[in-house]
Amino acid sequence: TTNRFIITMATTTSSTPTTTPTTTTTTTTTALNAKRVVYVGGLAADANEPLVRAAFVPFGPLLSVQLPLDYVTGRHRGFGFVEFQDADDAAESVYNRDGAELLGRTLRVSLAQANQLHKLLHNGHGAAASAVWTSDEWFQQQNRTESETDGARQDAETIQQALQE
Repeated sequence: TTNRFIITMATTTSSTPTTTPTTTTTTTTTALNAKRVVYVGGLAADANEPLVRAAFVPFGPLLSVQLPLDYVTGRHRGFGFVEFQDADDAAESVYNRDGAELLGRTLRVSLAQANQLHKLLHNGHGAAASAVWTSDEWFQQQNRTESETDGARQDAETIQQALQE
């Protein structure tokens, strides 16, 4: 969380401003709400994070550049996300880079949408980008799956024995 101060004018005869502290929570979706994340599509196979960073840094300070990987091939999937520090810089990059050419390919650049956020947070196969063992849920699911498999195996053996008799 971050602390921010909102300056309000008092309604008394005094015109001195007062400050009221407020607390806000910073999440990934706030970056999308602030329109600071840009989707970059049409990337050439040879494109990498430093190249994409170099293409977008002229528009303003960048917070992150991410190119989701295809874990089968180990290469990026032809698109990426660039997060700017300021929403105006992101809008300027969309205006200037959409339709531009990079490594012989035409870029499609737009403000990222909420439904594209899963591409940033997941590896493209429905699994989280973090390790499975960082959560107890994975272990609990594995235990349920193993016990269901054991129960199904016992049922199959019972049916098979009944058919043989």
